[in-house]
Amino acid sequence: MSVSQPHAAIVTVSDRASRGEYEDKGGPGCEAYLRDVVTSDLTITRHIIPDGRESVANMLRELVAAEADLILVTGGTGPAPRDETPEGCAEVIEKELAGFGEEMRRASLLEVPTAILSRQSAGIAGKSLIIMVPGKPSAIATCLNAVFAAVPYCLDLIGAAYLATDPTRIEAFRPKAK
Repeated sequence: MSVSQPHAAIVTVSDRASRGEYEDKGGPGCEAYLRDVVTSDLTITRHIIPDGRESVANMLRELVAAEADLILVTGGTGPAPRDETPEGCAEVIEKELAGFGEEMRRASLLEVPTAILSRQSAGIAGKSLIIMVPGKPSAIATCLNAVFAAVPYCLDLIGAAYLATDPTRIEAFRPKAK
């Protein structure tokens, strides 16, 4: 277990937000979620980049090299022509965690039938856990609520920093020591 302070990086993928034409709501939504659920002394950095496979891959490579423990990528997971977040993530991810995407879509389908159009997923690169979430704050919370109990243990398994959660919000699952 790493004893360093955990670092969460939030990447908003949006052409309009990156040009200042649109207020980023995904980044603040992700940060609000983390501040509500995580009890560890957490460093959070936020980045806004344009849509596109290359911009996503380049930013993720930087964050993985900087040893961000948790990277939340918000936006660009739909079927529109410029939505290439999953493709950019795939260039960096070494191990896909398909169950994250499956569970996030399952939870979202309880709220909106268009959740099947979302292509979010998750994976590991180095000691970083990368999770793709939608750009709408309410959808971010739905998706992260569905999977976040597994996040701290995943970080343990990949050698990232230890992350604690507020059990009244999300009870992190860690197997009992033998």
